[in-house]
Formats: sequence, structure tokens, C-alpha cells
Amino acid sequence: MGNRVARLVAPCFAAGDGARGHHAGGSAAAAAAAAADDSSSIGHILSFDGRDPAFAIHGVLLPSNQSTAGTAAGGSVLSDPVSLSGSSSFDSSNSFSFRTLQPRQYSGQLDYSTSPSTSATNSGMSLARQGPRPDDQILADLYATRHRRQCQASKSPVLGGLRKAVSSVLCASPCVSPERKRDRETVAPVVNGGEAADDGAAREQWARGKAGEDRVHVVVSEEHGWMFVGIYDGFNGPDATDYLLANLYTAVCRELDGLLADGDEPADRPGERPPRCNGAEAAGHLAARDREVLDALARALKSTEEGYFAAAEARAAECPELAMVGSCVLVALVKAPDVYVMNVGDSRAVLAHQAEPDLSRVVMPRHGGGGGETAAVTEEITRQFDACDMGELAALQLTMDHSTSAYKEVRRIRSEHLDDPACIVNGRVKGSLKVTRAFGAGYLKEPRWNKALLKVFRVDYVGTAPYITCRPHLQHHRLGPRDKFLILSSDGLYDYFTNEEVVRQVEEFTASYPDEDPAKYLSHEILLRAANQAGLEFHELLEVQQGDRRQYHDDVSIIIISLEGKIWRSS
Repeated sequence: MGNRVARLVAPCFAAGDGARGHHAGGSAAAAAAAAADDSSSIGHILSFDGRDPAFAIHGVLLPSNQSTAGTAAGGSVLSDPVSLSGSSSFDSSNSFSFRTLQPRQYSGQLDYSTSPSTSATNSGMSLARQGPRPDDQILADLYATRHRRQCQASKSPVLGGLRKAVSSVLCASPCVSPERKRDRETVAPVVNGGEAADDGAAREQWARGKAGEDRVHVVVSEEHGWMFVGIYDGFNGPDATDYLLANLYTAVCRELDGLLADGDEPADRPGERPPRCNGAEAAGHLAARDREVLDALARALKSTEEGYFAAAEARAAECPELAMVGSCVLVALVKAPDVYVMNVGDSRAVLAHQAEPDLSRVVMPRHGGGGGETAAVTEEITRQFDACDMGELAALQLTMDHSTSAYKEVRRIRSEHLDDPACIVNGRVKGSLKVTRAFGAGYLKEPRWNKALLKVFRVDYVGTAPYITCRPHLQHHRLGPRDKFLILSSDGLYDYFTNEEVVRQVEEFTASYPDEDPAKYLSHEILLRAANQAGLEFHELLEVQQGDRRQYHDDVSIIIISLEGKIWRSS
């Protein structure tokens, strides 16, 4: 996100001296090496090498801003300071790994700073050196991939179970509720908010990273049986995003205590009847629990912001600029088969899925009809499923954009500030901020924070009502066999892509290069489109120093979660 006053104010929250994981190392030599690596890198690539083959995580952090750790006399206000060296870096447990993106001189392409991938080694040339593929070849590969997925889906126990269920309904078989799987391992306790005891097992695997003022936090918790992803897109300084990185997940765990326990299914709750097979009662139970989970996420965000403002208020006299620092927030909590999403600001969660088959025109067999009628109906249902399997993936946005580009948000702010015709000027709230909801940014929420600023930074605050809020959009989605992957990203990705284009790009890329990395590819496409838009050659953009590069593209953080194993692996 844009940084309107980053060069005019000094960040105020001091980061800790130590860091864990790959960029840990408190020595001067380690810091110098990290800085040297960062000065020539484009960004970092993240991957999860966990034991669960059902999903895969991949991400990229692409900075444009120079990011400096918040500093002030008297130390940090953070309860658990986070130190990540350079403008783009990762810190992680053992199951996560990261690689550095380096510009390949004269080639105008991106390449890993480490050894090439297996596919590149086998073919004798990396993706960066391969020539463009003709459209007909890409189309052929895409259809081949869809056919492969169709074959896989036909063997999938989930889809197979669905088709068996349809068949059982046709045959008037008894309705039986599926049993839950309980396959949890006994693992070691977690210490220090994410570091596990070293006895060969860990309850939580985690990764934290930054790109300029963006922060990313990923946690895979075997203890809770969930995956947490937080993307925090900061503005006017890194202090709010650093505070979110250190505190929001802890608040989420506290608020969710007991809500998502494995045994807390409706059928297991005392005094409650198990759901019927028609789904009416089951839907009521699920809706109630899902609402509890979403409310817990909202409470966690609220308490985290209250803690941030309390810490900022204690430093307001020496660092009044903290009133301007804020962040967009995107959180996804995945506990199969449920996905819970929370956002404020303009970061997005986009789900790629195959369209559902249209069974409305399927004529059900008459009661007591012969086997021929049942076989014909089953064949038609199978044909409908196959047609959808061969179709393009659709993009479903699970978040809501909170910005002045959204008409509803503009109308809401104007209706709440009828006495201030300048509440939105030049497409920005008080001529200052494009997002209409954000974490922090107290100067647009309370007059006292605005008054605390130097006069040059103040807005003309009319009345006492807040101009922006931290009230999140909350969304629940139940995953199914037709959901393929989930893309979580800060808004910098959508400066150059629509939702549909992002989904299509990832699908087509994995069809053409099944052994390569779609997150890395998206970062390359962002830089390529940014260069073209600015009238620059690709290598010319890469030569622009971070900080100056902000005028060409935003900080970008992308996490891709595959819901069918490693989407970039061929079968």
C-alpha cells in the first residue's frame, strides 16, 4: 500500500535484537550478509514442506518500499518484538523454506538464487530461459491438465463419495451420515509462541515474512488442526504491521479457545440431537458455530487494535506520527472443510473452483422404475460432472474491498458525515487515505489522534464520528471437491490483474509448467506489467532501487494454498 509520509516521519516501534529461523543470527556478520543478499534480491519465495499432502502452501513477497524497523528511545512497545532484516525476508520453522529471487543480469528474467528446480535440471534449461510457447500448445496443455484432473477426480474418494451418494438417493438407499476422521498425531508442545521443543515433532510450523511495509504470517497447527494465514498491508510506516505480526495470531488463539475442538461437532454436544440427513438441522448447527468462529476473529482483531492504540498512546508524546500508521488486514483460517476469512481494507482472498453441474434438467426415475432408467440418470449426472471438470475455473472472491473505489463504502462514509462535504476528496478519505477501513490510523478515527499530529499532517476533522473503522468483513466457505486453490494477496496484485485473470494465469501456468512455481510466476508478471505500463524494459525496472520502485509498483504479498496437493506438480 502507498506510503504517503514514509520519508517524512521516523517509525517509532523498536524491533528486537534477535530473530528466529533462517534470518536469525544476531552477529554483525550475519546481519551484513543478510543486507548484502537483500540489496541485490527482488524478493523471497516461500514454500511449505509439511507432512500433509492434502494441501500445499506457496508464496512470494515482492517489496517496493524500503522498510525500516521502528525505533525510539526507551525500547519497543511490542510484547514480542519481531526482527526481520532487509526489505524482504522470511523467518520460519523447519517445515517452511524460502528462496531468494535474484535478477539475472541481461536476461530480463527472474531466477532463484539457489539451485534450479528438478524440471529445469532435467530439461537442461530453466523456465527463465525457455522461449514463449505458442497459444495452441498452451491450450493443449491446459486441456490435458483438465483431463488429468477429471481422471483424478473420478478416483477421488470425496467426489466418488458424492456420486455414490447421488446414486444411493436414486436407489432410495438409507441415508447415512459420514463419520469424521480422527487422524491426529501426538506431538510436542509449543514454546515461545511458535518454537517447538526439539524432540523430532512440532505442534506448530510457522513462517513470518515482510516485503517493504507488508507482513505475512503463516501457521500450520497440528495442535488445533488448522492453518492460519495473515497478510498485513501497511501504510505510513511498519509499526502497525509489526504489531499485528506479533499479536494477532495469539489473540485469535485466545478467542477461539474451545470453539474448533475436534470433538465439538453438533452430534457430540451434550443436550443436542445429531443432525438429520435432510440438512435442515445440520445447517442450523453449522451456521451457529461458524458465526461463533467469525465473531471470535472479529473480537481478536478488536482487542489487538485496542492494544496497539494503548501502546501508541504511551508513546504519543515522543512519536505523534504513530497516529498515521495503519494497515489493511486479511486473515484466512482453514480447518477442513471450513474456511473462515476476515478482512479490513483492500487485500483479497480469491477461491478458484470448478462450476457446479446443473442437475435441474435431470429427470429422476419413477419409483419402482427399472434398472435401465436408473442407469440412464446416472450416466447423465456423470456427463454433467465431466462437462464441469473440463470447464474453466471460476473465481470466487471471499473478501470485500473497503476502499473509495467501492460505491457502498463511499455512500456509507458520506451518510455518516453529512456535515462534512469534504469527507472524501480526490478519491481519498479526507484527501488522505484510499482505504475506508483499516487497522490503526487513529487520526481518521478520533479527533484527539488527529490533534496529536504536527499541523502539516493534520486533516480537517469535523465532528467526532470516525471517518474510517476497523469493522471487518467476515465470510465462511465450506470447501468441496470442486475447490482447487485459494489465492491470498495484498492489493498490489490487483493493480495489474482481475480476479479471473489471476485464476486463469495460475491454472494455465501450472498446465504448461507443472514442476514450476506459480507464485514466482505471478511476481514476474507483476514486474513485467509494471515495466510495460511505465514504458521501461524489464531489466530497467529491476535496476531501480527499492524505495524508488514504489512509483512503479506496490509492495506485493501473495500466498497460494493448493486444495488438491501441490498444484504445480504433475501426476
